[in-house]
Amino acid sequence: MKAIARLREHAGRKFWLGGLLLCLLFAAGQVHLDERLLYSLRTALNESSWEHRSLWLPEYRVRIDAQPVATVKDNLSGLTWDERRGHLWAVVNSPSELLAIDREGGFIARYPLQGFEDVEAVTYLGDDLLLVAEERRQALVMMPVPQQAGRLRRADYPSLTLALHADENSGFEGVGYDRAGNRLFVVKEHSPRKLYEIRGLRAALAGDMRLEIIDRQAWIEDKDMASDLASVHFDERTGHLVLLSDEARMLLELDGNGEMVSFRSLWSGFAGLEDSVPQGEGLTLDARGDLYLVSEPNLFYAFERR
Repeated sequence: MKAIARLREHAGRKFWLGGLLLCLLFAAGQVHLDERLLYSLRTALNESSWEHRSLWLPEYRVRIDAQPVATVKDNLSGLTWDERRGHLWAVVNSPSELLAIDREGGFIARYPLQGFEDVEAVTYLGDDLLLVAEERRQALVMMPVPQQAGRLRRADYPSLTLALHADENSGFEGVGYDRAGNRLFVVKEHSPRKLYEIRGLRAALAGDMRLEIIDRQAWIEDKDMASDLASVHFDERTGHLVLLSDEARMLLELDGNGEMVSFRSLWSGFAGLEDSVPQGEGLTLDARGDLYLVSEPNLFYAFERR
């Protein structure tokens, strides 16, 4: 009889816990704060299947926390990794500048961008080529990596204006490039937030206008917790995308079908951060899988997987 009573008690506890879980899952659909709980539960359930074949953002911890970039006062924006030179490229949107910085966030060089307007993003295309995005013009400009100090004139480089939305103040906010697949991923921050995949970009900039633009809205429409999109990176090792949401202070990892694999909060106390990332603007990863992030006004972060 005692054994039967213990079984009933155990079953009752399981029923109570199950009911609590259902309540929490219901709450997850009501407010964005509780969506983090839902994503946490989903991430935990998928850990064994994804941990060794993904970036697995929950294991990333901050190594360099909110270090100001020397010589930059404000408006630090996009970021990309250049494996040939072993350093990072960043952009400042006002005044428009291209910066070279090292893995530790140290300043290397500055290149004023003459004729550019509201530069928000940069990505390394390989073959000594950089692509920068102008938000207001909704334009993409391809330029060779600078070999010497001096101004870089927009009129010297091919550009492509897409103008996918009428509101010029919420245009292209981030770009990431898949070199093997020759695909450019572009995010629009808000009003509405968008994710595009662009194929044939390099050929189009060379004069062959067979450009294909794919709206990947289906990949983000159920990610309501990320209320805006500030940056995007394509990881060549996994084939996954990493999205940065400034408002949600969050990184999200999506697989090749747009399904969420993992996420990392950028709030105070998470990932070892002393304070929340104030205004995340750009992210990139290097060949080792280390993750770098910049935030306005002039802050640099480095994360590594532990």
